[in-house]
Amino acid sequence: MNFIDVLQHNHALFSLLCILLGLFVGSFINVVAYRLPKMMEADWKAQCNELFGKDEAVEQKATPLTLSRPSSSCPHCGHKIRAWENIPIISWLLLRGRCSDCKQPISMRYPIVELATGLLSLAVALHFGFSWQAGAALLLTWSLIALTLIDFDHQLLPDSIVLPVLWLGLILSLFTIFTDSHSSIIGAAAGYLSLWTVFQLFRLITGKEGMGYGDFKLLGLFGAWFGWQSLVQIILLSSVVGAVVGISLILVRGRDRNIPIPFGPYLAAAGWISLIWGEQINAAYLHWAGLA
Repeated sequence: MNFIDVLQHNHALFSLLCILLGLFVGSFINVVAYRLPKMMEADWKAQCNELFGKDEAVEQKATPLTLSRPSSSCPHCGHKIRAWENIPIISWLLLRGRCSDCKQPISMRYPIVELATGLLSLAVALHFGFSWQAGAALLLTWSLIALTLIDFDHQLLPDSIVLPVLWLGLILSLFTIFTDSHSSIIGAAAGYLSLWTVFQLFRLITGKEGMGYGDFKLLGLFGAWFGWQSLVQIILLSSVVGAVVGISLILVRGRDRNIPIPFGPYLAAAGWISLIWGEQINAAYLHWAGLA
C-alpha cells in the first residue's frame, strides 16, 4: 500500500497533514499579506516614474522586494528571523510574543492567521476527505484568507491572486470538480456583471463609489468555481456577514459609520461558507419554505 492509498483510507492522518500544512501556509500568507501590497505600490511607482521620465537610479540600488527576498526580519531592530523562530505558533509561544533580540512585541495577528489557516484547512479535509475537491478547496481557502487580510488592510483585492484563482475555477469546471463548464462560464460573467451593475447604479444615484472592481472579480471567481446557481446565496450570505461584523465594530469599537469597510472580506467569508455548507443551506431553506 503506497502513501496515497494510506491517505485515502486514513482520514485522521489526512486531516492531520492538512492542519499542519495549513499552519505553514498560514505563515506564508502573513508574508504575502504584508509584502504583496508593498510590491504593488513599488510597481505602480516605477510605472509612474517611467511615464513621467523621472530618474530611478537611486531607487534601483535598493534590493527589490519579493515574496522570498529579503529574508524576514524584525520590523523594529532588523534582526533576521532564524528558522527556529519561524515555526508556526510554536515560535511565537516560545518567544512569548517578543523579538528574541530587541524584545519588542510581535503582533498576535501572526499566530492567529496561522491557527485560522490550519483550522480552516482541517474543516476542508473533514468535509471533502482525500479527493480532488479537497485539494482545490484548500487552494481556494488559502487564497481567500490572503485576499481577506489584504483587503482589510489596504482595500485592495490584487489581480495577481484573484485572476489566477478565477481561471483555475473555469479549468476545474472542465472536470466537473464543483460544477460544469456551462454553469461556470455563466457564473463568472454573471458574478462580475451583477456587482458591476449595482456599482454603476449606486454611483449614478449617489455620485459615490460603493465598492471596488476587485469585488466584481471576486464574485465572478465564485461564479466560476460554484456556478451561477450559487451567486444569490453568496451575495445574501455576504450581506449577513457584513451586517453582523459591521454592527459589532460600531458597537464594540465605536467605529465611525462614515469610515468605509471593505466588502471583500465579507464576500470571501460568504464564498467559503458556501463552499462547505452551501448544499445544506439550500436544503434547509427549501425545507423551511415547504418546497422540499
